[in-house]
Amino acid sequence: MNEKPSSRQARLLGHRDFRLLLTGAAAAQTGSQVTLVALPLVAVMVLDATPFEVGLLTAAETAAFLLVGLPAGAWLDRMRKLPVLIRADLVRCVAVGSIPPAAAFGVLTMPQLYVVALVTGVATVFFDVAHQSFLPAVLPREQLVGGNGALETVRSSAQIAGPGLGGGLVQLLGAPLAIVADACGYLASALLLVRIKVEEQRPEPDPGRSLRAEVGEGVRFVLGHPLLRAIATATATSNLFSAVLTAVQTVFWVRVLDLSPGAIGILLSVSAVGGLAGALCAGQLARWIGQARLIWVSTVVTAPFAVLWPLSGGGAGVVLFGLASGVVLFGAVAYNVAQVSFRQSLCPPELLGRMNATMRFLVWGTLPIGALVGGVVADAAGPRAALWLCAAGFLLVPLPLLLSPLRRMRELPEPDRPSGPSGPSGGAEAAGDADATEAVEAVEEGSAVRPGSS
Repeated sequence: MNEKPSSRQARLLGHRDFRLLLTGAAAAQTGSQVTLVALPLVAVMVLDATPFEVGLLTAAETAAFLLVGLPAGAWLDRMRKLPVLIRADLVRCVAVGSIPPAAAFGVLTMPQLYVVALVTGVATVFFDVAHQSFLPAVLPREQLVGGNGALETVRSSAQIAGPGLGGGLVQLLGAPLAIVADACGYLASALLLVRIKVEEQRPEPDPGRSLRAEVGEGVRFVLGHPLLRAIATATATSNLFSAVLTAVQTVFWVRVLDLSPGAIGILLSVSAVGGLAGALCAGQLARWIGQARLIWVSTVVTAPFAVLWPLSGGGAGVVLFGLASGVVLFGAVAYNVAQVSFRQSLCPPELLGRMNATMRFLVWGTLPIGALVGGVVADAAGPRAALWLCAAGFLLVPLPLLLSPLRRMRELPEPDRPSGPSGPSGGAEAAGDADATEAVEAVEEGSAVRPGSS
């Protein structure tokens, strides 16, 4: 007999180490959401950056996934994950913490913002890959779905509270000083992680295997699996055009819609309600239509709302932007709910870091490209033209999923069975749970309106 959701949640929150991990994630995510508002406003309002410069800043934040995304997974499979998480938080704290004093002394420049974005991005690569690979060391396999669900709820909640807080801090203190909240969030996360007592064993090194061979093994695992290949293609497409959006939306809000920092924060917070709703409703949706079907249905239903972004205008017209962001983010979280724990349970433990890093490389590697494209198009034809490009791109996202075996499945196959058109097994994909409807998780890193996934 399946355990009630309330009992599962109580058991998770009673787990000391997971509670510390969850609280640290809440602190770091809230701070990051403040910077989501404040950093581009520093560029636009303090340094008078052009659309291309803002796009370049967005590209610098995500370029690390192209630069170190693949080897990061192989490196992490050779070391304990918890020390990596702590160090990454401290590096991010120092990097973003350098912005307020530079602004106070009048020496802040766009090159410094680029360096901060790049350093923070590299640390985030290691943190995110290690975080997904560390969770199975904290929780037993049958609790992975609930653990990821709690982390996703925290992330979605931070997306609601953080931007509003960020907009208010920018309005009250100015954009550079508001970034102090992000540095404090990373520091708090590191201090909480230090208290985790998980006895994580260092992986045994294999002196006969090269880094290149280990990286190749992770790539072959992902690209050789038809479901992972379709998921990676769809998510990479989504992230490509999400980056176009992220690169131009602040310029669009400030210079086209004439929104104040406070209004921008409220807009982002209201939009993020869609993500929280997606996290809360995903389990019920998986029960109704099946977990495999949820992957492609979530994108087919919500992606067309992206056309409301370029149609939005000033005054009441800004509601269209918020509506589009909320609906698309709802679909993004539901999509992630249906696939992230599947990846964690499908993959052998010794390949987790490389599998996650390969997926990150494939699906996040498109982010700097999209950001640069968005900046170039906005510079040449205006921010609204870049938003039309973004909307057109989102209509392509469901295609790889619809052309894959997923379209003929209701549930995902058992982790130990081959996936393909022969049909699904009857059980749940996530953590070997007997009830497929327990899929209430996802871990998505990114901006407030980034429908792509981890």
